[in-house]
Amino acid sequence: MRGESPRKPTPLVIVKLGGSHALGAHLRAWLAAIAAQAGAILIVPGGGPFADAVRAAQAPMGFDAAAAHHMALAAMAQFGRALESLHPLLSTASSRAAIRRLLAQKRVPVWAPERMALAAGLPASWELTSDSLAIWLAGAIGAKRLVLVKHGSFAPREDAGDLARRGIVDALFPEYLARSLVRASLAGPRDYSRLADAPRRSALAQIVAGVDAPPKSART
Repeated sequence: MRGESPRKPTPLVIVKLGGSHALGAHLRAWLAAIAAQAGAILIVPGGGPFADAVRAAQAPMGFDAAAAHHMALAAMAQFGRALESLHPLLSTASSRAAIRRLLAQKRVPVWAPERMALAAGLPASWELTSDSLAIWLAGAIGAKRLVLVKHGSFAPREDAGDLARRGIVDALFPEYLARSLVRASLAGPRDYSRLADAPRRSALAQIVAGVDAPPKSART
């Protein structure tokens, strides 16, 4: 009797949940949809109101770009800690080992980016937001899919450069996407019910790689 073929591991999906959804009506629905895929999914939190506070304070206080970068990473961790408190399957993870351990335990890692991002020497600039951090992380840990949860509605295919021009993603995102092997897509606030179908190309708006992105501030 032939043995059963080994099951292929479920591809890891990263969901970047922007901080602008912190007070949104669908936040808990998104967390429930994400938790339903525990063990094969990871959250990259945006900075939201916490990062906005850093932006607002930088000019009056005069702290430099490196300090602002470190503080913005901490802002993402703050929003992530808030998310962790809203669902029992969510847990903070700040390293590859912690991410692997939580996935093996069928939990949902919520990435705290300071440790890994600072060690990688990523650009200390407001042009690098949680959008680019999410796709960088996908490459670093071998995730195959990235879903950016954004406000708005989108065409079935969206060019990354055009999204940057419109301020929907950050200015560095097209470059990071172009040199990655990650399939990226966009979801609107009400698309949580479609998350389980994200591996299908038709389920969510697909982001086509582009590198001609002019600067315009994207919301984390």
